[in-house]
Amino acid sequence: MKKPSDAPKRRELLGWSAATCLMACAAPAVSTPARASDAAGSNPLTPPAQGSIPVAYLISEGAVVIDFCGPWEVFRAPSMAGRKEALFVNYTVAETTKPIRCGGLHVIPDFTYETAPLPKVLVIPAQSANSQATLDWIRKVAATADVTMSVCNGAYLLAQTGLLSGKAATLHHSAFVDFAMQYPEVQVKRGARFVEAGNLACSGGLSSGMDLAFRVIERYYGRDVATRAAFAMEYQGEGWMNPGSNSIYARPFVSTKKHPICVVCGMDVERSSALKSVLAGEAFYFCSETHKKAFDAAPQKFVTAVR
Repeated sequence: MKKPSDAPKRRELLGWSAATCLMACAAPAVSTPARASDAAGSNPLTPPAQGSIPVAYLISEGAVVIDFCGPWEVFRAPSMAGRKEALFVNYTVAETTKPIRCGGLHVIPDFTYETAPLPKVLVIPAQSANSQATLDWIRKVAATADVTMSVCNGAYLLAQTGLLSGKAATLHHSAFVDFAMQYPEVQVKRGARFVEAGNLACSGGLSSGMDLAFRVIERYYGRDVATRAAFAMEYQGEGWMNPGSNSIYARPFVSTKKHPICVVCGMDVERSSALKSVLAGEAFYFCSETHKKAFDAAPQKFVTAVR
């Protein structure tokens, strides 16, 4: 079976990891407050006795860069004294190995669905993929992976597989209403930095994926290893220790005459030029024709979901 990365990549990875270890070992002890909502030893995962934990990143056209590059760097950061190999090894997977444009970057996937080694951690960023082959591959991987995690609106892709049915999830705050309308069988948790549901996990928007990645490190190797990785990265966020830390996003968007917003995503709109629908004498504004059509198809459901 082909290895997740070639020798030069692995040497670079091990060199970075060794440097991180030196910084971490020299670093002073970092105080990490305990969280009643999520004790350090909760929901642990069993790491391998030796070797690296494979982490696959599913990408396609339009994949949001921070959604996969943020976790990518987090999983490169941890190290342990006495361990020569990296704790995690990253690789990208796509339907083909043709170059993919991601936010202006051109990424050449390491593997296809047919050639990719089965990972223990699968990261699904927000992206455009939704082919049957993609959904089938996610289901196949999730059956044996320790964690299948969506980042931001990657939750849409995970939900399309049916794996989230009956479970809790979160995603970018602008998509709470639309996601709840499309997937009523999934419990949307507003204000959650991340949500864990068995071997599935979903993070909030964008940078939240880094916190979920730190949380996965903690589940495998404990809080001390995760904390030292965060210290080495000069990452001062504590969302990975407190999944409820996105509470500011739990409040529904409120549209006013002075400050109108799109009822579907909460985006600011210009009242004089925005698309509009009227329900029971009340005007609702939209940032796009797509969102207006979604609202017009089930207006009362959207109003209920928002309020």
